[in-house]
Amino acid sequence: MGKRKKSSRKPQGKKKNEPLPTVFTCLFCNHEKSVTVNMNKKSGVGELECKVCGQRFQCGINYLSAPVDVYSEWIDAADAVAKDDAAGGASGSGSGYRLGSKQSAGGRYDDDEDDRRYEGEGIVPDDEED
Repeated sequence: MGKRKKSSRKPQGKKKNEPLPTVFTCLFCNHEKSVTVNMNKKSGVGELECKVCGQRFQCGINYLSAPVDVYSEWIDAADAVAKDDAAGGASGSGSGYRLGSKQSAGGRYDDDEDDRRYEGEGIVPDDEED
């Protein structure tokens, strides 16, 4: 025996899809809602920029891409650079996701310059051994 149809059933309306976000949290300064994503589908470029720290990223997109795709590619690129730096492979041929240039601490200070000594009140010079 089958079930009886209920005559009081009302037709269901369509479920409304919530729009995907276009504003995200920055990976570098951790400010919420500070990263905005702009999509230029005509030229096939997705750009994101942090309003607080100025971090920028660009990647290629297609007609199916959404702002969340650009943000996830940024996360993947940042993870890849972090892994590359952790492995000691900072060769300078990175993906270019940052516009600023980083200079290593070894390149800023030369060990040959011994004439730079700290002197002054409260600073005691090192004992030199002969």
